[in-house]
Amino acid sequence: MSAGYDYCQKHEIHFRPRWSIYRSFAKRLFDLVVCVPIVLAVAPVLLLAAGLVKLDSRGPVFFVQERLGRYGRTFLTFKFRTMTHRDREAATEILPGHSEVTRIGDWLRRFKIDELPQLMNIVNGDMSLVGPRPALPDHIGEYNEDGLKRLLERPGLTGLSQVSGNIYLSWPDRWFYDAQYIDCLSFPRDVAIIVKTIAVVLLGEERFLKKPHTSSESMSDSAIADLPTDDQRQAA
Repeated sequence: MSAGYDYCQKHEIHFRPRWSIYRSFAKRLFDLVVCVPIVLAVAPVLLLAAGLVKLDSRGPVFFVQERLGRYGRTFLTFKFRTMTHRDREAATEILPGHSEVTRIGDWLRRFKIDELPQLMNIVNGDMSLVGPRPALPDHIGEYNEDGLKRLLERPGLTGLSQVSGNIYLSWPDRWFYDAQYIDCLSFPRDVAIIVKTIAVVLLGEERFLKKPHTSSESMSDSAIADLPTDDQRQAA
């Protein structure tokens, strides 16, 4: 039995992604063809960002965290540290202007430079250029059907929910967009999301907020509040 079949059986998912050449192997080839040259091109930016993080505040350069990959497998993601170095509990969304985001961290987050180290996750095969953002393992039990469906593909550096409002959306709304992406995955859609991501980086996420009319069952407010984001629970 395949890992995908086992995952669907375990979580009682009756949806099966539609087969296509792009979904099966061309998407992975596209990731490598695009990402390897980008890694080489942005290497000076990565070195500069690492130096600025180290000079700006005490603590490690990278924030390393275990995340859920395709079919629920776990892997380690890497980001530049953007917050002060201390233990903290997952509680609230880290919005622009948060008091514990460092000076350099605020700039890195605004232009998504903090996420560039995840290009190596893409080259390694744990992630893709486009897909649902990698989730924390602890909260898979909170997922609705849309949330479970998002794990049927590799997580992405950017995705449909990221260009539709991202942190300004509720978790069920983000999962709705992620599930919609899984349903309609294609090369033209990936290219459109990458192009729109550039606009989001330049103009800001709030300008692209588009709340969906979800028909899925929503979580309680308290459950949603308990779900951490990329920079929460970091000892950094």
